[in-house]
Amino acid sequence: MVIRTLFSLLLFIIASPAFALTQVQATVDRNPVAEGEYFVLDIVADDDLNAGALDTSVLLDDFIVGRTSVGRSTKMINFDTTRETRWQVLLSPKSTGTVIIPAFNINNVSSTPIALKVLPSGASADELDNVFIKVETNATEAYVGQLITYKVKLYLAVELQRGVLSAPAVEGAQIKQIGEDKDGSEILDGRRFRVIERTYGIIADLPGELVINGASFSGDVLVEAPRRGGMFGFNESRPMQTEAEREVIQINSTPASYQGKWLVSDIAMLKETWPDDVSEFEVGSPITRTISLIASNTDDTSLPDIDIPLAEGLKAYPEKPVRQTFVRDNQVVSQYSLTTAIVPTKPGTYTLPEIRVPWWNPHLKKQQYATLPERTIEVIGSSAATTDIPAADSFSPASNQEYWPLIAAVFALLWLITLVLWRRAVAASYSYNPQHDIHSKADAPRKTATTGLNAIMHACDKNDSSAAITAVQAYFSERLGQPMTLSQISALSTPLAQAIHKLQADKYSRQPQAMDKKSLMDAILAYKEQPQAYKKPLIADLNP
Repeated sequence: MVIRTLFSLLLFIIASPAFALTQVQATVDRNPVAEGEYFVLDIVADDDLNAGALDTSVLLDDFIVGRTSVGRSTKMINFDTTRETRWQVLLSPKSTGTVIIPAFNINNVSSTPIALKVLPSGASADELDNVFIKVETNATEAYVGQLITYKVKLYLAVELQRGVLSAPAVEGAQIKQIGEDKDGSEILDGRRFRVIERTYGIIADLPGELVINGASFSGDVLVEAPRRGGMFGFNESRPMQTEAEREVIQINSTPASYQGKWLVSDIAMLKETWPDDVSEFEVGSPITRTISLIASNTDDTSLPDIDIPLAEGLKAYPEKPVRQTFVRDNQVVSQYSLTTAIVPTKPGTYTLPEIRVPWWNPHLKKQQYATLPERTIEVIGSSAATTDIPAADSFSPASNQEYWPLIAAVFALLWLITLVLWRRAVAASYSYNPQHDIHSKADAPRKTATTGLNAIMHACDKNDSSAAITAVQAYFSERLGQPMTLSQISALSTPLAQAIHKLQADKYSRQPQAMDKKSLMDAILAYKEQPQAYKKPLIADLNP
């Protein structure tokens, strides 16, 4: 019973001081400070209190009040328990001179007022700030649509625990980050700073004054805590907030003398990729041409589309343009690339006209042009049939009547030859007993042909023109016993030439189109019925 009483008394002695607020202390992390500069006000109460126990509204008259953080801690040393509530408030003075931070009253316990000395903005202090921002723009005057690079450098002389670097606030303009952040270091006045660099691109939409409210940083850093006795010091987390100065840039409207699609850049040029190792091109063979527009200090969305006119006899199948923006040698570079397949449909000499892209030079304040000179190409006819098939009514009735008897006589002669060869083959089959050899020789090409036709039809069903072209080449190469190009296959018959041309047009078309499976298969099967492909093998087998 005595032990229980003593134990209860001991608990009462240990716990009783924790419920009494006896002291409120207010301190600042530095004094003096500069006007507009953020500093930290620490308010510590020796009790466990609610966050709302501190009223900071008395600071609004003389300070800009930033983020407020609250922390609590409990310590027990030799059965001596202490509790603490700490408020950290970010403040920025509104005026210079001596500003009084008033006393704070919490549960009838007050802190001591602080006389804060505020220096003019930009005045030199005993040492540089631990955290500050510098910004740099590439122009004090720009045009509508011109890219303004806004480079932000965050300087840290202390260890960063966490934080957010916010973009500048701009009205009437587009803004986006360009490239990735860079992390490096610089030495200023003998102090080494960690420097985080970020670049933004700003494009004004309207003429007039463009106001850029500076980028800002808000976060926590680790600073060395003051020693309160003992040999060792410790780091503690401190909230930090800083903001860059406001920038004003004059935006000019588009000059009235400018003609063409508006593009403003430090420099712009056109480049071309062309098959230089080829001097002549065949009808039906695609020519790949890539044109690139490259501009400095310009966003890729500002680059205009390129119009490429072509002469009659050339067909163009452009791919989707590619736009990109990147940073090279501290310069923002944008590129627009357009790849086009040019397919000649007639032989002859063609001139690809000059390409001119207008752009405005903001330094010289005049219009200039990025140009590609005209190019002349020679197109020769191929072994394939011409792709320009004349209309049906272009043949006169007299010419049709002259050709029909000759065509009928040729087909009759071919039918008689086929009949004679068939009779001889039947007679030979009765005199030659090992029939499995005959079947194996006859079935092999049939199986090969069936496999090739299935591949072609499968590609058509998938609407894959590239696979269909490959399957057609493989089929005829197998059937004719030699490698066959598209030009050689087109030379076999007029329907095949038309079908091959349609496949090439589908392959290089900008918009996907449904393949004409029926016309392609009809053209292939029509050629298959011609006996010339089997004439030589049949005669070779039947000769004694």
